[in-house]
This record gives sequence, structure tokens and C-alpha cells, in this order.
Amino acid sequence: MEKRNKKHIKRARRMIIACLLTAFLLIAGTYAWFIGMKTVNVSSFDVQIAAIDGLSLSLDGSTWADTVVINQGNYNTVNTSNNTNSWGGSGLYPLSTAGIIDTTASRLIMYEKGSFTTTPGGYRVMASQVRNTVQGNTEQDGYVVFDLFVKNLSGHEYYATQNVLNEEAIYLTPDSKVTVASNGGVAGTGIENSVRVGFAQIGRVEATTTTQSTITGITCATAGDVTGICSSRPAQIWEPNDRNHVQNAINWYATSCKHRTGADLTQASSFSGDCVTLTDGKYVQTNAIGGVIDYSDRVDVYDGLDYNGYTASIASTPQTGKLYAYDYFTDTEKSLTGVERPTFITLAPNSITKIRIYIWIEGQDVDNYDFASLGKKISVAFGLTKERFFDEDFNYVNPEGAEEPEDVQKSEHPSYDYDAAHADQTPSNNNNQQGGNEQNNGGGE
Repeated sequence: MEKRNKKHIKRARRMIIACLLTAFLLIAGTYAWFIGMKTVNVSSFDVQIAAIDGLSLSLDGSTWADTVVINQGNYNTVNTSNNTNSWGGSGLYPLSTAGIIDTTASRLIMYEKGSFTTTPGGYRVMASQVRNTVQGNTEQDGYVVFDLFVKNLSGHEYYATQNVLNEEAIYLTPDSKVTVASNGGVAGTGIENSVRVGFAQIGRVEATTTTQSTITGITCATAGDVTGICSSRPAQIWEPNDRNHVQNAINWYATSCKHRTGADLTQASSFSGDCVTLTDGKYVQTNAIGGVIDYSDRVDVYDGLDYNGYTASIASTPQTGKLYAYDYFTDTEKSLTGVERPTFITLAPNSITKIRIYIWIEGQDVDNYDFASLGKKISVAFGLTKERFFDEDFNYVNPEGAEEPEDVQKSEHPSYDYDAAHADQTPSNNNNQQGGNEQNNGGGE
């Protein structure tokens, strides 16, 4: 049995990039997007990443290994060349983003609460841009962000021109999850349902590159040996627990949201009747903030087909003064199997890619209600794999005399309910339901 288990682990390491993030988020008080801004404090946040065959990982662009670890204690010292990591400062803030990357700063464009007040049927929202893209500024407080360098030796040819068609598909492992921490967390508050994890591919160089400053200095711009990626490819954003809504969040929404019929947010006549019912187990579209929003834009937090029915403030592309129906990569999509399993990101062969990882609380998520902060601690874990198919996908029958191969996901990820995943192959999100989403989150040309 011991020999068998060692074999499982060895094979799993060849096939899976397992990224384990244990995030203990301590909440000092309420943290709702519009009520209280800064209330989630980071106590510790360990990131452990293991590589697969053909992939090596680095946090500094110089030291390569099949496993790397980053946490609150080493994020600022693990890289001595072009280190722009940040661990949230004094706490995590509810923020929002449409996944667009500033090509000058090579950072994710994010928005925070500018002003908030009640309306007769919801809350008027104003938003300002987080100043992490201003020249000379560092990443700001309120979210976790760090650089991960991935060396893909899957082949000898290097394709300098950016084209997703010559890249390889990478999948999010089905056991990736965000939950309430078992040690110190309080279940039932729903705090875990509004977390987002963003994967921003900045750029890449050939895998034979050894100059550290060249690798860590990769930006969105294509220049010299660097092929910029983020000028044409938005961040891929994972939405965990996409269908989960606790009863308290449902009650909060049902009490504060009214069907909107008019443009003037200050008039009771602009609201009449109930909003669309929020039900646990049903996906609802999060309308992210895609640009600066002013009072004159008359945007209500509940605008959208899935909420108050008002769509005049929903745009088909991220833009100033509007909300945007971002097409998240959801947990339901993550659990699809066989040919239905969608690509999460793509990586070029024989390359070193700089991926900037962002973790935050999505303020526009309907589950981000005022008392969710009582959950106190959450745990985040995710993994990446090249394997799309496993033996169960095609009813593998082992030949007589052959050693039976083992399902890597089932042996390495025992929390994955394979039968349940096969039972439900319906994607959770309804793409383009509120003005459309034209981003290609799996990669662009």
C-alpha cells in the first residue's frame, strides 16, 4: 500500500500544478461593499505550488523548482528583482474589476467605493479607480497580489508571436475551492461566496532565457525578447461557489431590492414591485464595475436582469459610468468533465510566462452583504492541470496483465466528487445575458 501511495503522488506531480492557498482572513467588523469598506484583515496566507512534468515554477525568475511557497512572511523578500508583490496591507477591501489590465503599468485595473447612499429600491453606487496604475505608485492595500513565473518546456520550438492557437490548454482542477476555514471560521455566513481569484498573464520570453531582470521585468509591451500578452488578453477570473447563497444574504437582498422602472434614483416612482427572486443553487450574474462611476450616471447596485430588471446601466464592454456583465470562470464550469470541460488558461510551449495573481473580495457580488464578515476566516485552494480526460471519462478497461493506471484527480484530490460532477454538466453562467461579454478569458490573439 505504501508503494502504491508513493506512486500516486509521483504521477500526480507529473500531471498537476497544485496551488494550495490557505487564507485566514480575520474580520474586524462588517465589510459589505457599500456599508463598511475595510474590515477583512489578513492574518496569514500560505501559497504552496507544485509543478507538473515539463513545467517549473519560480517566484523570482531565477530559482526554479517543482514546488514554491509564498506567504505573508516572505512575499516581500522572496524576489529581489522587480518585486511588486503586496499582501493586502492592513486588510482586504471589497473591490471590483472587469479584468482589464493597464498596459502601461502592467497591472489589473480595479475599482473601489467612491460614495454610497440608499435609494428607494436599493443603493446608489459611485466608484473610483484604485490608484495602483498611477506612475510611481505601488500596488495598493485591500487585495493580495504576487508574481508567479511558469516555465513550460513542452517542446523545443518557441513561437514569439502571440497567438492562442499555438498555446496549450490548462485546466482548473475540480477540487479547487474556497471555503470557511475549519479552524476559527464561522460557517453559514457566506463570506466565501464573494471571493475572486484573478490570473493576469503579463508577458513571456523564451524558456532558455536566464537573465533574472529580463524575466522579472516582463511587461505588457512586446519589445526585444519579450512578447507582451496583456495588451490583448484580459485576466481570467475564477468565481468560486457561483451557485451558493446563504439565507441571510437572500433575506438582505429581498428586503433592500425593488424592481426599477425609471432613471431617477431619488424618486420612489422609479421603483415598483419585487426584484427577481434570489435562490440558493441558482447562478446570478455579477455585474462588475468596468469604469469610474459618478452620481450623474445613476447606477444602482441591483441594476441588471437578474436583480431589479433595469439594464440601462449595463454595458456590453467595460466602460465609464456603467456596470459590466463579466463572464467569470465558475465552479460549475470547473466541474464539467470530458469534452465539456473548458480551458481555464493557455500557455505557450518552450516559454517562461509571468502571471500576476490577484485575490480580493468582489464588492458587486450579491453575496457580499453586511453580516457576511462574521465568517471571520476562509480557506482558498486551487490547482492547474494539463489533463482534460481521465480514465472515468472514457470508461477505461485495464488490459489483462497491465498495471492499472490510477485517476490522478481521485487519488490526489479526494475531495472531488467525480460522480456528482458527471451528474450535472450544465454551465452555471448565462453568458451575454445582460449586454454580452466579448472577452476571451481563455486567451486572445
